[in-house]
Amino acid sequence: MMERSVSYKRGFIPYALAALLIGLVGGFSTVLGPAFVQDIGIVYNNTTWTSLAQAMSSAACAPILGKVGDVIGRRKTLLLGVAVFTLGNILSALADSLVFMLIARFIIGIGTAAMGPVILAYIATEFPQDKIAKGFSLYMLLSSASVIIGPTIGGLIVSAYGWRSMLWVCVAICAGIFAACVLTSRNEVSAKKPLQNFDVSGAVLILIFFSLLLCIPSFGQNFGWTSAPFLFVLIASVISLTGLFLAEKKAVHPILSGSFLKRNAFILSVLALFLTQGLMQANMTNTIVFVNYTQPNNTAISGYAISVMYVGMSLGAVILGPLADKLDPKKILVGSFILTGLGCGILLLFTEATDLLLLMAALGILGFGLGGNGTIFMKVVLSGLTPQEAGAGTGTYGLFRDLAAPFGVAVFVPLFTNQITDRIAAGASEPAAAVASIHFLAVAEVLCVALGIVAVVFLPKRKAAKEK
Repeated sequence: MMERSVSYKRGFIPYALAALLIGLVGGFSTVLGPAFVQDIGIVYNNTTWTSLAQAMSSAACAPILGKVGDVIGRRKTLLLGVAVFTLGNILSALADSLVFMLIARFIIGIGTAAMGPVILAYIATEFPQDKIAKGFSLYMLLSSASVIIGPTIGGLIVSAYGWRSMLWVCVAICAGIFAACVLTSRNEVSAKKPLQNFDVSGAVLILIFFSLLLCIPSFGQNFGWTSAPFLFVLIASVISLTGLFLAEKKAVHPILSGSFLKRNAFILSVLALFLTQGLMQANMTNTIVFVNYTQPNNTAISGYAISVMYVGMSLGAVILGPLADKLDPKKILVGSFILTGLGCGILLLFTEATDLLLLMAALGILGFGLGGNGTIFMKVVLSGLTPQEAGAGTGTYGLFRDLAAPFGVAVFVPLFTNQITDRIAAGASEPAAAVASIHFLAVAEVLCVALGIVAVVFLPKRKAAKEK
């Protein structure tokens, strides 16, 4: 028993390093967009496209590369992912145009999509059943805690030496972690088969459809919900979805497994994620907007509050997440959702002179709840996957989880900003309009959290494994 304990922990080292890499370099890169567009002299809203390029590939490629990991092995896929991730950062450092940067960020997303599913698949299949939630908690901690320091250090490097220097630091980190992964990763016992009957048409259509789906919110917000670009993306996504459905129905080994997608645990978990997980990104943006309207000379306080939110996520992952190994995960999820709703409800206390402590309380409690439920949903959805389907399953779940945030932003950010605009047009002052709008937003978000709790209640009952 002791040998197995040491074995799975030691085997997790390269996967933990990869999770740390994604979070750390991702944190550094949060300051890249504004610095890049300013340097090459293009308008600020182009930062949307650099973020979207990476999000498209990291989400859409996850189930595809997860399936590849099931076939050629996790170790090869992990090392390939780190290598591609490194290449993307090198190209980003060399970028001299928006198109070049978009390609570079897309490549980084491919690297992320290769690493993410195999990290989760290792936890789901190699950790003891009574330690799986603890493993996912560790993964969340590595991912979110490293994001906390990234923006600060990255911002300091950009201010002192420029954005290219910051990216070369990222490249050095990537190279170091690649070497560490090579040295610590072990050869897998089971031999993998060649890519026979691989679902190539499904892979292409998955990439096309989910990339288009991710574009829908951004195109709607930037070009208008009745504009030609938005309608083109919408129609193209419907056509590609039809093709994807037919392709997966005919595939011998489909990437999107119907049996996995039809599980109540998957459907209800994804529904709950769509109702709540986007609150994080949306409230980050809306807090900045709120402070800009109400305290234009004190905008730095929103940055402090957002940092506390990431701290809350890390704490929620390590405190609430492991409880799902000992107690009914549904009970822990309801508790974490109540905390999420409390964080949103605190928005009702915001005034024109909201101080830092209240901002930190709202985002910190929100982050704590989201960190907990994000971890536990992985336990609920991914427990019980076989090694042969773990990569595709974790990649599919990661895809839908990653879709939740941009769609949450697409709903809650315009809801807030449009309310401000309408109230100002009706004669309210900017601070008063912002306060009334944040209160309206709080009510809408609490209702979404309540619906998320309903979805959790209907999850299949699953008893946590007891420690031996």
